[in-house]
Amino acid sequence: MRRGLVCAQELGRVIHTIESTHGVHGVGLGLRFSLMNDLLELPEGALPELVWLECHPENYIRRGGLMAAGLMRCRERWPIVTHGLSMSLGGVDPFSRDYLEDLAAFTKAVRTPWHSDHLCFSVAHGVATHELLPVPRNERTVRYLAARIREAQDALGIPLAVENVSQYVETKDSDLTEAEFVRAVVEEADCLLLLDVNNVFVNARNFGGDAEATIRQLPLERVVQIHVAGAFEKSKKLLIDTHGEPLWPEVVELLRTTLELTGKVPILLERDENIPTLRELEGEIRLLDELFQKAPARKR
Repeated sequence: MRRGLVCAQELGRVIHTIESTHGVHGVGLGLRFSLMNDLLELPEGALPELVWLECHPENYIRRGGLMAAGLMRCRERWPIVTHGLSMSLGGVDPFSRDYLEDLAAFTKAVRTPWHSDHLCFSVAHGVATHELLPVPRNERTVRYLAARIREAQDALGIPLAVENVSQYVETKDSDLTEAEFVRAVVEEADCLLLLDVNNVFVNARNFGGDAEATIRQLPLERVVQIHVAGAFEKSKKLLIDTHGEPLWPEVVELLRTTLELTGKVPILLERDENIPTLRELEGEIRLLDELFQKAPARKR
């Protein structure tokens, strides 16, 4: 039997408390250095649909200069949520104590209500791959990941949310579906879920699955945050999750369906390549806000 110690009703109260206490609701934007000046120069009251920002701690830890100063200036205007890239939850290397201590200090400094990272590995034998690589979807991996998630969460002292990832090859010894695997991990670890709707869409396109069916089978009561982004169509049989394109209409519709199931969950717009100006992103931000406002209230 899964740990799953927190019932759905209690989870709803916990998530509502986290979001309302820290002001993280509605639409957020991934904070990238090329957008920082646009954000800081945005007049007060302009673009009210943008409510919060998300940052990658790896870009700031043990660094100073303009980026660190700009981040703290942004923190004066918007709540900040942290999203990691290098925890390597599925890796075989023990966690670095220095890394976890630095990360805990950073999350405290920016006052993030939760931290998130990916259900994957990115480090092998001490070498960072700079990729989010998939792990085998089976019971053994579930138990391993759950133990690592609990260890990391205890070290950080704040809730940890894990993100479903996109992948381009099937992993050996996988006997669980994407939804079964994600559900098993978060229930065993008793953690939160960062649901990347675009990743579900990309995987469904690349492997011939049903994206909406996958969404419906996920533990939606544990979703604390949603990611959406644009993908690059390399061929009719291959989508690549580049975060470098406008949102696909299919992803927007999948998000609409997701919000009907989850209720009002904070939505994060990611853009990591071909980053336009903030003005050019305003249309997508307003579209996402419209979807959020039309979503039903979250049960608690």
